Parts: sequence; C-alpha cells; structure tokens
Amino acid sequence: MDIFDRLKAAAAADWASYVAHDFVQRMGDGSLPEPAFRTYLVQDYLFLIQFARAYALATYKSRNLADMRAAKAGLSAILDLEMDLHVRLCGRWGLSPEQLEAAPEHQATVAYTRFVLDCGVSGDLLDLHVALSPCIVGYAEIGARLAKEIGPALDSHPYRDWIAEYAGEPYQQVARDARRHLDALAARAMTEARFGELAALFGQASKLEADFWQMGLDAPQA
Repeated sequence: MDIFDRLKAAAAADWASYVAHDFVQRMGDGSLPEPAFRTYLVQDYLFLIQFARAYALATYKSRNLADMRAAKAGLSAILDLEMDLHVRLCGRWGLSPEQLEAAPEHQATVAYTRFVLDCGVSGDLLDLHVALSPCIVGYAEIGARLAKEIGPALDSHPYRDWIAEYAGEPYQQVARDARRHLDALAARAMTEARFGELAALFGQASKLEADFWQMGLDAPQA
C-alpha cells in the first residue's frame, strides 16, 4: 500500500461518503438533473481557482526543484486541462469565462478550498498535498469507475465529457504522479506518530468533497 491507500483505508467512511455520493451515482446513471450539474460546475471553476493558489503555495513551500516541478505540473493541470473543460461545458449554457470567475462562491466552495489553503499555510508540504489528494486522485478514481461501468454507452451519455475527461489518460497520469509525489514526501517527512494527524486531514478533505457534491444536489432545480 502506498501512503494514499493507507490514508484512504484509515478514513474509509469519509472516503466512501465522497466517491459513492448520490451526486456521483446519479451522474453515472444519467439521472442527475442538469441544473445540479451546472451549479456544481460553476462552483468547481471557482474551486479550481483556489486550488491553483494552493499549488502556487506548494511551490513556495518546496525545498527542492523536484517538489517545485511537481507543484508546477499540478498548477498546469488545473489551468491548462481542467479549467478548459469547465469553460467548454459552461459555454453551452451561454456562460463566459468572465461570468464564471465573477460568480459568488458557495459556502461549500469556501469551506473546502480555505481548508486546503490553511493546511498549506499552517503546515508543511506534506500536509498540503494530503489535503489536496482526495480531489486529485478521487476524481481520477471516480472517472475511471464510471467510464468502466457505462462502457460503450458513454458515447451517448449526458455527462460523457466530464467522465471522459477524468477517465482519460492525461488526467489519470496527473493522479498517478500526485500519488508518487505524496509517497516521496511521506518518505521524507512522515513518522508513524504523525500518520493519525494526516489521516484526520485526509478524512476532513473527503467530507468536504462530499459536501461539495451535496451543494449541487441542493441547488434549485429550475
């Protein structure tokens, strides 16, 4: 088991509340209402802006060039990969990038992103990457699972673009790289006495991810 799998096992209930959330299940079976997905996607765009700041913070917190390059790769994945998906999908509803950026942040967005940033400001690079990892690796896991479950029918699925993006090889590689980097950080900075604190951070981040899905389901469906 790598450190990510250990953290996932230690926070199994919180992890399940996130990756098996009703939002995810309904996105997979195609029954998720479009307004719920639209609310989620707009908020996720704002979420990614704050996560880009977290990767910039990771660069500052880095003590060597390898860590700086890893932070740069994470920042690039957000600015050049994920955000393009959001702009493309939201453009179908007539929303421009400027309108997305100007949208008000939901409290679920604020809660999760500021938690991650606080982990980075008050802790070290390992704390920050543990807090980031449920999002990065979790989306890869969810995307791959949904794509496998849906199979060839994905071509006509209402959420095919989102699922294909996170199931696709470019994002899967981002997740694999994030896991390897987390392992390298843990090898340098983690003690067994510290593992419980990191598992608590991981569990809280997973719960905040579940709250983020729920925010989409709770949005007005008109």
